[in-house]
Formats: sequence, C-alpha cells, structure tokens
Amino acid sequence: MKTVDGEKLLASLGDSVNGLKGRLTPNAPMDRVTWFRAGGFAELMFQPHDVEDLSAFLKSLSDDVPVTIIGVGSNLLVRDGGIPGVVIRLSAKGFGSVDLAGDNRIRAGAICPDKNIAAMALDNGIGGFAFYYGIPGAIGGAVRMNAGANGSETRERLVEVEAVDRKGNPVRLTNADMGYSYRHSEAPADLIFTFATFEGYAEDKAKIRADMDAVREHRETVQPVREKTGGSTFKNPPGHSAWKLIDEAGCRGLVYGGAQMSSLHCNFMINTGQATAYDLESLGETVRRRVYENSGILLEWEIKRIGNFMPGREVEIFTP
Repeated sequence: MKTVDGEKLLASLGDSVNGLKGRLTPNAPMDRVTWFRAGGFAELMFQPHDVEDLSAFLKSLSDDVPVTIIGVGSNLLVRDGGIPGVVIRLSAKGFGSVDLAGDNRIRAGAICPDKNIAAMALDNGIGGFAFYYGIPGAIGGAVRMNAGANGSETRERLVEVEAVDRKGNPVRLTNADMGYSYRHSEAPADLIFTFATFEGYAEDKAKIRADMDAVREHRETVQPVREKTGGSTFKNPPGHSAWKLIDEAGCRGLVYGGAQMSSLHCNFMINTGQATAYDLESLGETVRRRVYENSGILLEWEIKRIGNFMPGREVEIFTP
C-alpha cells in the first residue's frame, strides 16, 4: 500500500526536469535499496549523473518540496508510510570514485564504500584507514555521522568536504567546520556531500594489511554480517557499551514480529525474513525501554529512521 504519490509530484515539476541526465523514479520501493530490506516508497527518487546534474535539479526544485539524501542504505530504516518529496540517491558512476589527491591524501566520492578507501590506502602504503575496512557504509554517511570503528573515527582523517546546498550552490567545509563529536557532526542538515578528501601517513603495507585482517576477522567473528541488518543499532552511552546494557536487560535474541536483536551481537537488529519497518522500530523502542528500566540509561539510536509511519501503525517512541 502506497501512502505517497510520486507520479503527481513528477508531473508538477513540468519542464524543469528536461535536460537532466540522471534518473527520476516515482514511487521508488525503498526496501530494495536499504540493507534491512524493509520500508515504504520514496515519493520520487532522483539519481543525478554528476555534481552539475545534482546542482541543476536542486536549482529547479521548489523550496516547499522536501529533499532527503540517502547513501547505500546500510544504516537506514525507512518507515512503512514512505518518504514524502524527493529522495536523492547518488549514483556510483558520478559519485563513487576514489583517487589519490597528493602525498598520503585520498579523495573519494560520497557513495564510495568505506572499504574502498581502506583498499586504496593499502595499495599506496597510506596508514590510518584500516578501520574503514570494517564499516559497512559509504563515505557520505561516514562524513556526516563521524563513523568509526576499532578505536578510530572519521574526524581523525578528514581534511575537507565538498557539498551542494539545498539551492544547488557548491559548498566546501574543512574538518574544523564539521563540528565533530561522537557519531555526530554539526554540518547543516540540508547539505548533500559529494566528495571528501582524507589524509593518512606513510606506513608499511604489511602492517596495513595486518590491521585490515584484524578488522575483518573481528567483524566476521562477532557481528551478524550475513544477515539483513543495519549495523550498530544504538550509540554507546558515555562510559558504557550499548551491547552490554542490552544484554544485561535480557534483550539478546529478543523478537518483535519479523525483527530480532541478534544473538551473536545484541546491538545489531536483524530482519529475520519478512520484518516490516514497524517491527524493526518497535523492537528498538522495546529495547530502549527495557534498558532504561534495568539501568536508568536511555539509549540513543545510531540507525537513522526516516519517513512516515503507516496510518494505524505508528510506533510509540519511548520517553522516560
């Protein structure tokens, strides 16, 4: 059941979309592009061909049309009622490159998988990027949320971000401009990141390979990497590990509909087969409530939840 009308929105754009090189898809099913394999429809999805195409589209778009940007869909839950307005999903051809940008520097497109940065760094003897080998996402999301793993974070390596604002204008931000903290940046929410430049340091390739192997082994041993999941569900509260709090609250393996907290790593939520977004978010809120009741600590979502609830299937957000 659709709760958005993409054909109507597309028609309203009229001649303003003529000449665009990218793809416009009304009523785009988001369960095909998110790793949870759940969720509703995007009213209209636009996949720009390149930065110029993205800029031209945004300049032609009325200010009252909502715009949502998504990456590879790894850390994302789209609610069953769908996403109103335009969803922009960057294309791999236009935004997936990864290249050297000077001594120990790498420039990557926003849709470039994090692990590709790690591979490029290995090939060129650049240290400091092994942690990206274990993050199942793309560079745009990593830059936006200061993604990290194995004791390292994006803010340690980022030099500069290239972006386009809601009106289609180019923007550049330095590391300092990003206002980074744990799993968070202060970058304006309407910016669409297009490319980012990172800097590492010269390091022996054997050492880099060993670090990457350690990251891979750890991930494959303790995380449900072959399941339909969105990665870490909740942020680690200061001084605590989210998984330990979840385990202590008796939520390891907890099931809600078709959703389950992994028995292997209980801060990972998985779609066991036919879970709806309602199942998944309801499970998460149940865990938040039980953890708070057990420890007095309120977990904060790390997975981004976007879109509208299906009418009659609204999830009650836990508040103490």
